Amino acid sequence: MKVGIAGAGNIGMGYAAFLEKSGHRPTIWSPSGSRTEALRAGDPLTITGAIEGIFRPAVSTSPEDLARADTIVLALPAYGHRSVLDSLVPYLEPRHVVIISGHLSFAALYLSKKLAERQIDIPIVAWNTTVLTCKPRGPNRFNIGAIRAKVGMATVPVDCFDRALDVCVSLFGDRFNRQDDLLSIALSNINPQDHLGMALCNLSRIEKAESWGQNTMVTPAIGRLLEAMDRERVAIAKALGKSVITTFDHFKLSYNVTGNTVSEISAALVEGGSDPLGPTDLNTRYILEDVPFGIVPTLQLAKLAGITAPLHQSGLELISACYGRDFEAENDLLPELGPFDRAEMMVLMKRGYRRSDTGSRQSPGGND
Repeated sequence: MKVGIAGAGNIGMGYAAFLEKSGHRPTIWSPSGSRTEALRAGDPLTITGAIEGIFRPAVSTSPEDLARADTIVLALPAYGHRSVLDSLVPYLEPRHVVIISGHLSFAALYLSKKLAERQIDIPIVAWNTTVLTCKPRGPNRFNIGAIRAKVGMATVPVDCFDRALDVCVSLFGDRFNRQDDLLSIALSNINPQDHLGMALCNLSRIEKAESWGQNTMVTPAIGRLLEAMDRERVAIAKALGKSVITTFDHFKLSYNVTGNTVSEISAALVEGGSDPLGPTDLNTRYILEDVPFGIVPTLQLAKLAGITAPLHQSGLELISACYGRDFEAENDLLPELGPFDRAEMMVLMKRGYRRSDTGSRQSPGGND
């Protein structure tokens, strides 16, 4: 199958290797062009770890060229989603399936709205995390640390799920857990809470560019913070009528590791040889992506649910103060989708935007 990958960072390169290894024909597009210079020059992609080999994925030089594939996978940070989706929308057709890998901040709804303006309805897939983890190891060299056993998946609209699942399984294997709608996906992603908690508690290490193992540094105190933030997320989901995985479920599903505390689980991962290095630069996606596009939407859902999330709120305010930035204002997707009330939001999460609005705003629902 021909697959277009929008994004040529760590995850995009990992997906290219995964798909090529599985007999598919991946094509990578780097929006800036810089990430694919080596591939265009003829240098192969070298992958180690959970997948080993030399790969030569094709390279696209434009969104129009990338859209020649029937399936397009977004594999880039959430702060790049809007610009990339805007560039792809003019070339998308009913034959396409778009997969948003590591979905954040209702990007699927944003795409649904833009396509509805063109009177196009396609399956938009949202995963609660990435299928794999991948880190750079040198020029055009990457190491795939893990291939996740299970990934949560939903579609907009929900009635496109079966078609989309067939595509996802054909490309990435039988590893997808069905979620009832986009809201469940939004509240099943534990990365924003964990990344914010770890970054706050290790901010001096990050700023001083120290070498530190993420799992090693989940001490009992930090582990208790992560567990408390997890309880807030689960409470928000419950208030909205959703049952989502806990952080303990995540470790079991993704790494088959269990324990009584997050610190205990982290120590077990270290003992098993899994201790990825933490970020060493303040310009880390743990903050620049996960706070505006993960924590901020979670807080908006908490408001719609009518409950408070003091750790998420204080975490947002503390990290904004540390950086001297307004991270809430840096989300460029949410302003395009709201404001809407709880009932309206619940409909949008299932059906998306199904028809163009002739008035001042888009209407949810439409023809089934």
